[in-house]
Amino acid sequence: MTNQILLACIYLAVFLFLQRALTQWVKKLSLMKQVSAARTSLVTRFISYVMFFITLSLMAVSLGLGYQDVSLFVSSAFAVMGVALVAQWSILSNLTAGVLIFFVFPYRIGERIRVVDKDEDISGVIIEIALFHVLILRDNGDTITYPNNLMLQKAVLKLADQAPLAERQALLDDKKKLDLE
Repeated sequence: MTNQILLACIYLAVFLFLQRALTQWVKKLSLMKQVSAARTSLVTRFISYVMFFITLSLMAVSLGLGYQDVSLFVSSAFAVMGVALVAQWSILSNLTAGVLIFFVFPYRIGERIRVVDKDEDISGVIIEIALFHVLILRDNGDTITYPNNLMLQKAVLKLADQAPLAERQALLDDKKKLDLE
């Protein structure tokens, strides 16, 4: 019994160490990519929840609940979540795409882009990259909310700056003032 408790404590210590290390790594990455603090917090929390669920499952097995009992519980939990999210599959795909965009998206806030779409002209300045969508400010002042999963599925072009930097910054400042009101 003491070996099992010791093993559970080791799992917990490894979880805490990995959580701190990953949190620091995600924060450094977010500073390099100029990501908002809110988005960084959401990604960090998502990773922590997944790691905690895995650690909890390992601790349950090491404390003697039995692999079959724990695997039955884990598979049942995933089945319930899967059935609940199948009705809203776009939420799950946007969330997954949001995490992927956090790590691999080559464009940053303030850059001009165009999403290649035959039906609509989706071009402008990126003003926010959230967990479910990207906000693009058009030159005429309209804001496009574009889903993350489509941002990964379609070609995205980085455009040369047509407006001077001061003009772009003024547009971003105006958008932030509107958001605060």
